[in-house]
Amino acid sequence: MEEINDFIKIIKEHIEYRQQIIKLARADLIKTYRGAALGWSWAIIKPVVTIFVYWFAFEIGLRSGKPVNGYPFFLWLICGLIPWFYISDMLTGGTDAVRKYSYLVTKMKFPVSTIPTFVSLSKLSVNVMLIGVMLIIYLAFGVKPDIYWLQILFYILISFVLWTTWSLFSSLLAAISKDFGNLVKSFVSAVFWLSGIVWNPETVKIAWLKKALMANPVTYIVNGFRNCLINKVWFWQQPKRLAYFVIACFIMLILALWAYRKVRKDIPDVL
Repeated sequence: MEEINDFIKIIKEHIEYRQQIIKLARADLIKTYRGAALGWSWAIIKPVVTIFVYWFAFEIGLRSGKPVNGYPFFLWLICGLIPWFYISDMLTGGTDAVRKYSYLVTKMKFPVSTIPTFVSLSKLSVNVMLIGVMLIIYLAFGVKPDIYWLQILFYILISFVLWTTWSLFSSLLAAISKDFGNLVKSFVSAVFWLSGIVWNPETVKIAWLKKALMANPVTYIVNGFRNCLINKVWFWQQPKRLAYFVIACFIMLILALWAYRKVRKDIPDVL
């Protein structure tokens, strides 16, 4: 019952402060690139450099970049890396959200539940721009758009829901304990390599291990983008994987509500 009351309270806070959330998301975005000589160009330059490094390592260095389902390895690679950029930003930046904007809690009495939301919106807006660049690259390679591309909106939405909820949970704990934030950052590389972003988990031969990998919500989102652009699979055609993702979202929501109830009153004093 307490969890339901907390959930309703969070929803009400988001509705009441919806305009402030949009304004703070825009301010966070501007703050990220303000002062840099190239400004907004860094939103594209940094991901492009990362993509080039992985492409060079796998296709040129290791010579393991083989075509997937008739698509060049490069197209398959960016289909996994682009959504990962948002996920990795939320794993680290989302966890630091409350500490980064501590003045909103300590000086302005801003509802702490909305801080992860506008940070997530800020990160997502950059990622949507990168997704647009990715689609342009697909068109440049001669790939024609089809109805499966519409699913991209679905995967953007569920990714936003999951990682905003994650940020609410992790940022509250990180505000209380810096050790938790450091722990999360230490696991980011492990999440990257275990989530099939630069390798195909479908090729795993061990049945139980393949199921475990596919139950990973990061893997589900990455494979979702590849289902839209390469595999041509609708999300409802993989009901078990969708069910695993929904369960992961539900568990994360329960954890976020638990953290919200336990520590929100102590955060102004700790910060």
